[in-house]
Amino acid sequence: MKRAVVYSKRHSPRQLSVGSDAPRAALHAQATPPPTSPPPLAWRARLSHLRLRWDGLALFLLGMLLTLATLQWSGRLSPPRPELTQKDIDAAVLHTLATKDWPSATARAAAAVQPAVVRVQGFDADPKNPKADEREAGVGTGVVIKDDGTILTNYHVVWGAQRLVVTFADGTESPATLVGVHPDKDLAVIKPQKIPDDLQPAVLGSSRQLVPGDGVVAVGFPFGMGPSVSAGVVSGLGREFASPQGKSRLTGLIQFDAAANPGNSGGPLVNLAGEVVGIVTAILNPTSARTFIGIGFATTIEEAGMAVGLPPF
Repeated sequence: MKRAVVYSKRHSPRQLSVGSDAPRAALHAQATPPPTSPPPLAWRARLSHLRLRWDGLALFLLGMLLTLATLQWSGRLSPPRPELTQKDIDAAVLHTLATKDWPSATARAAAAVQPAVVRVQGFDADPKNPKADEREAGVGTGVVIKDDGTILTNYHVVWGAQRLVVTFADGTESPATLVGVHPDKDLAVIKPQKIPDDLQPAVLGSSRQLVPGDGVVAVGFPFGMGPSVSAGVVSGLGREFASPQGKSRLTGLIQFDAAANPGNSGGPLVNLAGEVVGIVTAILNPTSARTFIGIGFATTIEEAGMAVGLPPF
């Protein structure tokens, strides 16, 4: 029987001769599939890149799981931190207060007002020797109440002086001019010709919040020495005082027991916050000595402000 001709898929068809081995070779070629062509190099690179990305992502996820497991395990092993209670906080504060050296309340109050405290000197001619140089007629204290250098003091500190000189906390000296007086309240306002660059006026408080027993500090120049600091308490409120000469009678005064002597007049009386609550005005001594025996008086800062035209506060 005559067989049909078989063609190879890779070669062009041709006629096979009868009786040769060609049919067997052709059948073998048909049974064996042609080899697959290798993929192009670009596809190999892309497959390799994708494999690396998946491997990296798998490693990252594995690392995250291990980290979370470690943190969870360490949290179980570590003892929980106790929460702070108010009792713990109070104990820590008391321990700090007991082991640290802090400035006293009076020292802090004095430090707050001292940059604004000035010495006030009055000079006049010696009536017994007109040819001699001028003499010091008196010395007192003042307190700077405005950043332009305005100073509040007592009227009796500057009364009768022909020339005034103020000395600031940093040692700066300046002639000063009397710009306002209120003799009935024993108050005066003076203005220096020059002021320090870093002048700090005092902070004015309120005497209305004072009660007997509150701590107060007086800063001034007793007998010209200073600035000197003395501390005490409010002894009373609404007191009256008549000058020894009987020329004036002051009312609504703060009575205090912080030491004050001649030279303290015109200086600030401050509360423990360092705020000016009064102007030291007088001391009571029924003897002929002009020294402190435990009773001092200060005009309230409200009265002083109204007397010299300061706005209410």
